[in-house]
This record gives sequence, C-alpha cells and structure tokens, in this order.
Amino acid sequence: MSQSNSSIYGGQAVIEGVMFAGRNVHVTAVRKKDKSIEYLEVPKTEIRWVNTLKKIPLLRGLVGIIESSAKGAQHLNFSAENFAEEENDGKEPVKEEKAGFSLSMILGVAVVGVLSFVFGKVIFTAIPAIIEQYLFQNVFENQILHNLMEGLIKIILLVSYIYFISLTPVIKRLFQYHGAEHKVISAYEAGVELNVRNVQKFSTLHYRCGSSFMVFTVIVGVVIYSFFRYEGIVDRVLLRLALLPLIIGVSYEVLRFTNSLRDVPVLRYLGYPGLWLQKLTTKEPNDDQVEVSIASFNRMREAESRIQEARA
Repeated sequence: MSQSNSSIYGGQAVIEGVMFAGRNVHVTAVRKKDKSIEYLEVPKTEIRWVNTLKKIPLLRGLVGIIESSAKGAQHLNFSAENFAEEENDGKEPVKEEKAGFSLSMILGVAVVGVLSFVFGKVIFTAIPAIIEQYLFQNVFENQILHNLMEGLIKIILLVSYIYFISLTPVIKRLFQYHGAEHKVISAYEAGVELNVRNVQKFSTLHYRCGSSFMVFTVIVGVVIYSFFRYEGIVDRVLLRLALLPLIIGVSYEVLRFTNSLRDVPVLRYLGYPGLWLQKLTTKEPNDDQVEVSIASFNRMREAESRIQEARA
C-alpha cells in the first residue's frame, strides 16, 4: 500500500494494550489476565470547523495534538479501568459495563486529557528557561547561546524523565506495547501479512511518532526563540509560553516533512533525532503483546469497513 494511504492510521500504547485510530473510528484492545482480549470502539465525531482547521498548515498540528490528547485520554481511561479491575481480582464488585461511556464521561475525560497536555507543555517550557536563566545568566552575552543551553537542558530533563519512569514495571510494559504498535504499523505499510512472526521482524522505531514530535519541539523552539529578544526571566518565560502554539504548529510540519523523506538517501537522517528518543520510549514486545496490537489494528480496520458500508 502507498504511503499516502497507509499514513491515515496512527496508534498509541495504553495500559496492557494498544489503541489504533483510523479515519472514522478509534479502537483499543487490552489483554486481560485470562488471556482474552477486550475492545473499546469509539466512532469519530465529525466537527466541520475542526476539520477545516486540520487542513490549514501550522494550525492543523495544534488542532491535531489537542484532539489526539482528548481521544487518547478516553482510551487510557478504559485501559486503566480494566487494569484496576484485573488487579482487584474479585475482591470488590466489578462494574459490568466498562465500555459504556456516557457523553458527560467522555467530555470529562477529554477535558482532563487536554488540560494535562497543556499543563505538561507549560511546565516543560517554563522550567528549562528558569533553570538556564539562573545558571548561565552571567556566562553568556549572546541570547542565541542561552537558547541553545535552554534546549540542551530541555533534552536532559526529557531524557532523564523518560529513563527513570521506564524503570517502573507498568511503564516498561507500556513502552513494550508502544514498540508493538510501531511494528504493526510498519508491517502494514510494508504490505506483509499481519501475523506475529512477520510483525516481530520489524523495528520498534517509526518516523511518525509522538516521541519524535517532542524532540522537534525542542529543536524548533531553539530556532524560533532566536528571532525574539527578551528582558529578564519573567519576559523570557512569557515569551516562551506565547510562542508555544507556533512551535507546536511548526514542529508538526517538520514531523510530516521528515516522514515524507524517510526513504530518501541522506535526507532520511533529518528524522534521526526523533528515532533516537524512541530508543527510550519503545521496548521490544513479546509475542503476546504483538498479538494484542495486531488484534487492535484488525478490529479497527473491520470497524472502518462497517462504517463505510453503512454510509454507502
């Protein structure tokens, strides 16, 4: 299948499972302790003005990230509920209907997901600027050098944070499912049959990944900051926060651009910084985890077909 068609699919690791997103539906599959697989299907709700914004360069990145944060929170909540019930192991009454989200629940989880994303970006933007200002304010006169040091501090904080959380058992398994998600997408894009043996041959790294996006926000930020002057720490932090939507928008376009060049000799190396970070955010999955990822992807494509047939 061509890259243009295959790129409509994306995914996300959840607790003990994987979510895949198509044009019309998001599907999550999670593994239960009895080895069965449970699914959550959430059809996409089309909002005309949102779809219009998603066609505009720079704006489409910001809209897409907010939308994916909202959707991802809902599916993470589903997997967390399943995980909690499995850990409970019958000690307390278990709810019968886990996938039956009411509208208020969906909106509530979506809002929490978006706010968590915004809060995280604000913290990750402000703290490195503050640290750099107090450590190096009398070391450099050139603001570009200050911007570079700020970017370096961001990378150090990001890598350190990911490394230390990856040592916990739950996050380690989450990163294994992240690797399984990438393997399935890569196998599908390569046009091979989706079975465990075939999928396991592929890399856990993929150009079109949120981990790559995080790296690009740091690099793009250093470049954009260099066009603006600031006076003092308050001015510096407020400037960073004001530029955050622009940095997100440009970083998304850079991610799309590097993905389009991944088969071009020499130019493919533009995407390598993101792939290096994925060496931390993905782990080699076992066969059971790959099986869950395949099941989620196949279920998503089946749901896509049902929806398209119903609309025909």
